[in-house]
Order: sequence, then structure tokens, then C-alpha cells
Amino acid sequence: MFAANQTKEVKIHNDIDRFSGNKPVVTIGTFDGVHLGHQRVIDRLKEIAVRQGGETVIFTFHPHPRLVTSPDKTNLRLLTTLDEKRELFRNAGIDHLIIYPFTRSFAELNYSEFVKTILIDKIKTHCLVVGYDHRFGKNREGSFEYLQKSASQYHFIIEKLDPLLMDEHHISSTRIRKVLEEGDITKANELLGYRYSIHGKVVEGTRLGRKIGFPTANIEASCVNKLIPGYGVYAVEIMIEGNRHKGMLNIGTRPTFNKNADKRSIEVHIFDFSGNLYHKHITLIFAAKIRDEQKFSGITALAEQLKKDKITALGILS
Repeated sequence: MFAANQTKEVKIHNDIDRFSGNKPVVTIGTFDGVHLGHQRVIDRLKEIAVRQGGETVIFTFHPHPRLVTSPDKTNLRLLTTLDEKRELFRNAGIDHLIIYPFTRSFAELNYSEFVKTILIDKIKTHCLVVGYDHRFGKNREGSFEYLQKSASQYHFIIEKLDPLLMDEHHISSTRIRKVLEEGDITKANELLGYRYSIHGKVVEGTRLGRKIGFPTANIEASCVNKLIPGYGVYAVEIMIEGNRHKGMLNIGTRPTFNKNADKRSIEVHIFDFSGNLYHKHITLIFAAKIRDEQKFSGITALAEQLKKDKITALGILS
């Protein structure tokens, strides 16, 4: 993961009418996850900016384009919320973050209009860096070949990066979503370059855990589209009001009174913690999966398994 940058604060822009940057070195994308592939693009931005005496610029969107172009579809799952992306970009040490409003009218903008009115007239792009699969604009018409022609016409530098591979496969947001759905936290964390996390609020639950010595906090994710990993028991760290705790959590299904994506319930047991957490906002940081979800013959068998899970979780988290 990016090391926290202590020397400068990223400038965040929601309006680019008055944008000002020195020889802007720009990249464009949704950047869901800000994973290792994205980080490679950002590192290249910074290298070019140093060489050219320019400033780095990330151009991203909010809300996610699919929420605007396909509002009737409810299967969008996000690796990162807007707040999480902001924090990841801050840690990346970039100069400018543009969070552009994605609207229906913007979706209808063809690529030549985007290049002229935004990249050239507004941002005054000096260099544009794109990933291997870059396609943008109405009907995804903005190919690298088109960009090369635009670069010649408007006199900016264009660079295309090769894909970053792991296990002979491209690192992509789609691939990371798939392994998270499968519950493979270890692989997801490798592809992200940091541990996957969920921010959420503690809500009322069944309180069954208290009866067997493992009280749990029930979590409602802060974003309805946030991807909840596959069913199972996980070793996690928990951030509560700036303090870090160890624990384990179960992801299951509770169709009633559940606002999480895919109706998945999140119940976390925090080791060596006492206090009222109701309505508090906490962060769950996933370290590894302990086991699949399973049924038990009764409460006694469940309690015995949870004792074993705690030992496993402590071993992982140590």
C-alpha cells in the first residue's frame, strides 16, 4: 500500500472551471479499489511529473458511471467508497484529485469533446497516461489510437502502460471483486496492495452471541453498494474511535432488516473489549479467512468452534 505522504496535501477539485496546475500530468478512470495496477499508473505519473517539472492529476468520477447509465441494475458492487478513494489518493502523494460529477449529459459527451473541452481547455494537460485497457467517452470510443491523434493535434504527450500481471493474470477491479466474492481475502489483499476494509455503523442484532460468551456487533456498511466478501469467518482488525482492536467476524445471510449488499449480515466479535458500541461508526480490516460458514448441532458445539476460531484468528493477527 502507499506509504502515507507527510510532505504535501492533495488539492481536491469538484469544479474545474478555475483549475490551475503546472504542466499537468493526468490520468483518467474510476479507480475502484486503487489496486496495484492503479498504483503503478500513479507511480508513473509521479515519475513523469518530476522529469517534466509538472504536477500529477487524477481525474475520476462520482457517482460511479454505472449508477447513472444503468440505474435499474442493482448488481454494482464497489471495492472502495468515495471517502476510501480520497484517503488512498492522499496516501499516494499526488498533487491534484479531480472528482468530476458523472451525469447523463456527461455520459453523452463524445471523446473528442471531452479531450478538447476538459483535458485541453480546462485542465491544460501536458501529458496523459492511460492503462492498457483505456476506453472512454460515449460508446467507449476513446481508444489509445484516437488519443495519439489528439496528442498530435493538441500538442500533449501520451503514454500507455502495459498491464500489471500477478499469477499470469491481469490485476483488475473485476478480478479482485471475484476473489472477494469467493472469500479469498488473502489473494484480494495481494492484488490490492493493502488489506480490504469495510466502514460501517453498529446496529441492533439478535444478541445470540452474548448467551454463549461471544458478544457480537452487527455492522451495516456505510455504502449500500460496498462489496461484502463471501460467506465465512474471518480474522479482522477493528478501528474504533482511533483505537485498533483484534477480532473475528462472520458473514452470513439475514434477509430481514438488512441494508447490506446482497443481504449479507456482518457480525464481529472484538477480543478483550467491553462497552456500548450501538450507533458508533467502526472500520473492519480483513486479514484472512478462517473457515467457511457451517451449521452446528447446537449452541454448545458452536461455542466450542468459536473458541478454536479465536485461537486461529489471534495466530493470524499476531
